[in-house]
Amino acid sequence: MNALIMAGGKGTRMGRCGTEKPMHKVGGIPTIQRVVSAVSRSKSIDRVLVSVSSNTPETERFLSSKGVETIRTSGEGFMEDLHSALDVLDSDFVMTVPSDLPMIMAWEVDAFADFFRPEMESAIVVVDESTVLGTGVKPSYVIELDDGRWVLSGLCIVDRKKTLNGTYLNEEYMRTDWADIAVNVNTQYELDLARSMCDERITD
Repeated sequence: MNALIMAGGKGTRMGRCGTEKPMHKVGGIPTIQRVVSAVSRSKSIDRVLVSVSSNTPETERFLSSKGVETIRTSGEGFMEDLHSALDVLDSDFVMTVPSDLPMIMAWEVDAFADFFRPEMESAIVVVDESTVLGTGVKPSYVIELDDGRWVLSGLCIVDRKKTLNGTYLNEEYMRTDWADIAVNVNTQYELDLARSMCDERITD
């Protein structure tokens, strides 16, 4: 399966700090490097592509220096960037990963890939609301399922060709209590939380 890491957004919620969002360091390592490393180590992923744009030139240069495959997209919107990148990938199904999950682990990528079945068409990893709140994050979007309240992680698998054709995809949810992906780094507060989580992990 191919993986697509989305790293071309404007990152406006992070505020004016002089650093592109994917390049903020957690544990002394740029967030984008941590995500690429985790996804690349997954036994389920055979190709990793990172979507960048004019919003993230520093990220693009950094990835190029590391030999990571990138595609330059418009950066104007998630769906536009998604379609541009899916068009150059070649697997039937593609895992999409936000670049703002610095604590994601390779085993979580593998577990999600193992969960997915082609007949699902698309799948989304969700984290139970209590786990997200326990990290200190106040979720911006919660969905109600038949067994409780869940927060979208941004980790998805989609049918590549059907997505490109604009076909409506059936959605399945993988319910988890993974604190690692509960912290999407979109704000300075969430960046501080991720750094604290990383420090605690190193200490432990």
